[in-house]
Amino acid sequence: MFFQQHDDLTYACFSNLTACRDIFHAIFTRPQNMHGNDNDPEIKIGPAGLSKKESETINPGKTARCLGASRLVFLNQMHGSSVSVIQSTQQAVSAQTSPPKADAVISCLPETGLVIQTADCQAVLLHDPVRLVAANIHAGWRGSVADVIGECIKTMEKKFGTRSSDLLAGIGPSLGPCCAEFVNFEAEIPKKFWKYKDCRHRFDFWQISTDQLQAAGVRSKNIEPANICTLCNPHLFFSYRKNKTARRFYSVIGLKSPV
Repeated sequence: MFFQQHDDLTYACFSNLTACRDIFHAIFTRPQNMHGNDNDPEIKIGPAGLSKKESETINPGKTARCLGASRLVFLNQMHGSSVSVIQSTQQAVSAQTSPPKADAVISCLPETGLVIQTADCQAVLLHDPVRLVAANIHAGWRGSVADVIGECIKTMEKKFGTRSSDLLAGIGPSLGPCCAEFVNFEAEIPKKFWKYKDCRHRFDFWQISTDQLQAAGVRSKNIEPANICTLCNPHLFFSYRKNKTARRFYSVIGLKSPV
């Protein structure tokens, strides 16, 4: 993963996805010019759930222009395993007005940025360079337990004829194995996942996502984890565990227009 800048926007990119000329993607850092306390009260506005303060510094239009997207599609993220599929312009326009209740979104539409908002959870970006399909997944711990990654890939296979062995994947910045402590793990996390924790009950959800991608058929060489912990890097990314903030940072992927 490496960082780039466009005007006043700073964002990270995956090397494997950047090598694909038919897509755009970015993981935007928190605005470096943001003032105020992350814990200040905020009023939610708009279908994307942006706070008033955040909307003053993170402009969806500016984000779209930076990527070359004509539209951004957000989700009403539920911490589950539902998958939204967007195959027509009408569906994309409808999703902009009323974000689907889902934690993964797939599309074959050019210039349509698929957005996941996180602040410790993972965004898992997927691209099928053969069928020309992009997907973005919100994988919090509940989504990981429900295998939202596997559900998304199954849907790509069913709806678009994707072969999982063709997929490229990027696992975004999130709570790392250094900090993902779960005091009540016995009640919250199924026993089959306990092999991913250390003696301090810190779970390695980066490895969980990697293993779930591989279990779904994604090749190991096609998976690129960011390996950046949001709690350890609050100057770059919003972290709920660090600041109890309502703010989120964007992870976006989509198809470019055909040349």
